Amino acid sequence: MYETVTRGIRVRVTPAYMEDQSTPEENYFFWMYTVVIENAGSDPVQLRSRIWQITDADGHTEEVRGPGVVGQTPVIPPGETFTYTSGCPLRTPQGIMVGAYQMVNAQGDSFSVAIPAFSLDSPFARRNLN
Repeated sequence: MYETVTRGIRVRVTPAYMEDQSTPEENYFFWMYTVVIENAGSDPVQLRSRIWQITDADGHTEEVRGPGVVGQTPVIPPGETFTYTSGCPLRTPQGIMVGAYQMVNAQGDSFSVAIPAFSLDSPFARRNLN
């Protein structure tokens, strides 16, 4: 599990390689990741948008932006959590994802919440010992 806290918003990410949805012989590797967003602050917040940077093992980076997550723009009251699962395909057996959510509080102030960098590692990833 990977975790960050920004302005009282805790983001935890747990990635999992999906062997049954991957075809390594065709350079297609698929991961699911579950995100738990916890509002440890004192005001409700709404997740408005997200940005992801997805980098494969060859250094190719793709940026993904869009409204909400999995078709939702949830309001998260103080002390509550919002959990969702999504997926990411790569053409290499490993990579990394990092990003941010754009949130707005009850006063209408927008702010960015960090999504921790997390690694996408399959059993086919080359291991380097330094």
